[in-house]
Amino acid sequence: MKTQKQNIILATKILFVLFTTIIIAFYLFRDAVLQQTIAKVSHEMKMGYNSTFTIKKASFDGLSGLNLTEIALVPKNADTLFKIKKLKTSVNLWHLITGDLQLGTLEVQNGFIQLVKKGKKGNYDAFLKRDNQTPVQNEKRDYAQFAYRIISKVLNLVPTDMILNNLSIRINDNEKKTNINFQKLRLVNKQLETSINVKTNTISQRWRIKGFADPRNKKADIRFVNIDTGAIKMPYLDQRFNLKLSFDSIRLNIQNIDKDGDELHIDGFMAIANLKLNHPKIASKDVLLKNAKFDYRFLLGSDFISIDSSSTVQLNKIKFYPYVAYETEKDTIYKLKVNIPKMNAQDFITSLPDGLFANFQGMKASGTFDYKLDFTFNQNKPNQLVFDSKLKKENLKITKYGEANLNKLKGEFVYRALIKNVLQRPVLVGSANPNFTLLDQISPYLRKSVLTTEDPSFFSHRGFVSEAFKQSIIKNIKTKKFSRGASTISMQLVKNVFLSREKTVSRKLEEILLVYILENNRIVSKERMLEVYFNIIEWGPNVYGIGEASQFYFQKTPLELSLNECLYLARIIPSPKKFMYQFNDLGMLKDFAVQQESFLTNIMFRRGLLTSEDTIYKTLPILISGPAKSFIKFKVQDSTQIKMDSLAVDDEFDL
Repeated sequence: MKTQKQNIILATKILFVLFTTIIIAFYLFRDAVLQQTIAKVSHEMKMGYNSTFTIKKASFDGLSGLNLTEIALVPKNADTLFKIKKLKTSVNLWHLITGDLQLGTLEVQNGFIQLVKKGKKGNYDAFLKRDNQTPVQNEKRDYAQFAYRIISKVLNLVPTDMILNNLSIRINDNEKKTNINFQKLRLVNKQLETSINVKTNTISQRWRIKGFADPRNKKADIRFVNIDTGAIKMPYLDQRFNLKLSFDSIRLNIQNIDKDGDELHIDGFMAIANLKLNHPKIASKDVLLKNAKFDYRFLLGSDFISIDSSSTVQLNKIKFYPYVAYETEKDTIYKLKVNIPKMNAQDFITSLPDGLFANFQGMKASGTFDYKLDFTFNQNKPNQLVFDSKLKKENLKITKYGEANLNKLKGEFVYRALIKNVLQRPVLVGSANPNFTLLDQISPYLRKSVLTTEDPSFFSHRGFVSEAFKQSIIKNIKTKKFSRGASTISMQLVKNVFLSREKTVSRKLEEILLVYILENNRIVSKERMLEVYFNIIEWGPNVYGIGEASQFYFQKTPLELSLNECLYLARIIPSPKKFMYQFNDLGMLKDFAVQQESFLTNIMFRRGLLTSEDTIYKTLPILISGPAKSFIKFKVQDSTQIKMDSLAVDDEFDL
């Protein structure tokens, strides 16, 4: 009877013989297998993607080496997708037998990959189409397992030793051309060195990528720098998206990719120096961030993807800890948390990116603050949205204002509206202007009506209304577009007096910070803010301020306005230049306008802003007697006017 040791020896011999047989069989029949594989791939390209895949010559070199020449992929009736003159590689034979392709070496000589788009058709379209026959799977994806499998497969395809000579990536997007030519790329003994030429319709540069790369151990530390003087300018983006992006250098470090149980951990950091952005939607000028670093830790589980709260982001001297998560265990939930630990206010101001906060240039501050944001959105329960923003300050004070001197709200100043980048006529906010109206000389009905429509909690909030923000976010997410804002009167005042009307990220961020400073430093009283607001807002074509508006519509002073007239003026604030579409050819309010007025009146009743005595003359019609009367068509409407009237429904007031 054989002992256990003898059984083990026998099994080992059998495995050795089997392995040797497989190797010999593979060696004897490998050329036939190779040709069969090429034929299979060629058939799949033709039938599945309507493309021709060819290899002029394919042969083995030794046991695991492979030489290919003249490799090409050409979609039918389109430009060649890629072509390589010579490719030489080797594979890990043991991994190949176990079904895991792992490249050992790679050498590429003279080749190109090109993406060509003519009109709406690209030579890559066939490879982007989804297979409509593929059944939809309802099973949840294990994010950690899926990501680890993809990362492993990709890194296995990165050779441990690699030489690329004259390999180009070409992009031609309707004559917007970009050519990235890898003149030289070497990965030898885990050291990466490249020489890259970049040319587009607008730039010509030489880049270098160098550093440490170990694909088998999933580690890397590489730098991206410019061989020539000056910053690296990213190609194609300026031509395709009107985005100019440049930087001095980028460093990418991957310290660890490890699957521990059901969780995948990815750790490392990214750093960038002198990042410069220019896009009409970001700011009107270049935005410069001198130093930025992201120490990241990505965590993936079976039902979540997250940036762990131990990650840190450093923007100049600003340091904060982000937490971002996407969870699918029960519901689809999005989470965002930001924690800025205690820091000096002046360090925060000086760390703001140049060009993004132009009105803060030269500002000085004292004291410290810390900040926390907690945002949670449940896709299946949107009304349970969490938006909690907390700022804790210690002796925080603005000691010197920048370009936007908020102190000017205290005295007389000249206001000029900016409409479609055109400055309008000057309006003096002060007693020297005969149309300027003090707050106590404005009808209480108008104050109540405007506050109801624009900002009911104006006298109690500090510039922002959290609930309004929440409802705005909920509606915008539901409609998948920016369909509702959350502007308070404070925000409207800052936007009109100190900022341009451009719709940029810069302008919105400046608006938020300036409103906070205005409201929390008690620069002017709420009454003065409301007084200025009433005297500058647009109330019709070339009509600014309530003094002009009351004369333009009713030939009255603001104090003489009736309840009905005040309700009317409050309702037209969102679209003052379209006021004439609220009236029919008899000069009477149309039905939709009457409904709006009734709706607003009921709200004011419920809030205790009106009593039954206030509405004694409510049934009297509004009579436009001032110059505004000339804008109303008192005649039978033609088809064009009827069409314009129908558009007026879009301007209905929505509380």
